[in-house]
Amino acid sequence: MLDCQWLQQLHGDGLLRGALRPGDGAVALRAFARQRHALLRSQAHAVQQRQEAWVQMNLQLTSVIADVVGVTGQAIVRAIAAGERDPCKLAALRNCRIKASETDIALALQGNWRHEHLFALRQALAAFDFCGQQLTELDAQIEAQLARLHVSDALPAKGRRRSVARNAPKFDLRTRLFQMCGVDLTRVDGIDVTTALAVVSETGANLSRFKTSKHFASWLRLSPGTKISGGKTLSGRTLPSSNRAAQALRLAAAALRTSQSALGANYRRLCSRMDKAKAVTAAAHKLARLIYAMLTRGEEYADQGQAYYEERYRQRVVANLSRRAQQLGLRLVPEPTTA
Repeated sequence: MLDCQWLQQLHGDGLLRGALRPGDGAVALRAFARQRHALLRSQAHAVQQRQEAWVQMNLQLTSVIADVVGVTGQAIVRAIAAGERDPCKLAALRNCRIKASETDIALALQGNWRHEHLFALRQALAAFDFCGQQLTELDAQIEAQLARLHVSDALPAKGRRRSVARNAPKFDLRTRLFQMCGVDLTRVDGIDVTTALAVVSETGANLSRFKTSKHFASWLRLSPGTKISGGKTLSGRTLPSSNRAAQALRLAAAALRTSQSALGANYRRLCSRMDKAKAVTAAAHKLARLIYAMLTRGEEYADQGQAYYEERYRQRVVANLSRRAQQLGLRLVPEPTTA
């Protein structure tokens, strides 16, 4: 029997569950978001081609400038494409925030200016600019689509100031997402506007189709596996998945490494117990449950802080030790602290 015949028979007997398909507005937003992700990948490929042309010409610009797509890197590349070859004049385009001196930059720009590599550099630069132009047009479409999906004209409350990602849309995406969802997902530590857009575009703002947060996390393939035989757990590995929302949540979870919040403390605690890949998945699972609670209940997230989490963890450890000591016929006596 062919797979299509087997699926048809299962569907006729009512043994297949319906797949998640958001409303028409969310489907259009999802298509725009996926197109934006593809354009960003194309733009990143153009940057890689540009760096390959540098290497072929023996230009070691990446050794003195960390961000070659920043202000200084862009100015130098465009000057080279325009016909400038003097390393001193190119180094004079250095921004004041660059740690490397003009002398170091001029030494890194001592190379051979071969015609074929310069041609590849110009084409990569043109591809980069073309992707940037398409991203601008696509962001206008995303903003218009979010405006059609808005449910209120309220504005989000002022939160702590965060750095804006370079690839984020230029319009006020945080306000547009708040007017669509009714809650500010960026208040959760680790989740920025691009992560919130990736999740909402894939699932929509209405998560009532999932009965509980566990069902939502299972759909994202972030829940532990249940490979059990004879009452014995054989494996708890999560199933492989290409879900774009899950990928965005994993990236957000990895960003909690230096966060001075309860979620950051929880992620670092997980890293001390297990390997980093499992800790990232577990932290992404926690973020998914928080997003489900916010979108279904309409409640804003309030961070309790790293100190609160550490105190709660200490209380749990002390309670477990006291219970274990009582089972062994012992008593746990706290040591008095000195001033």
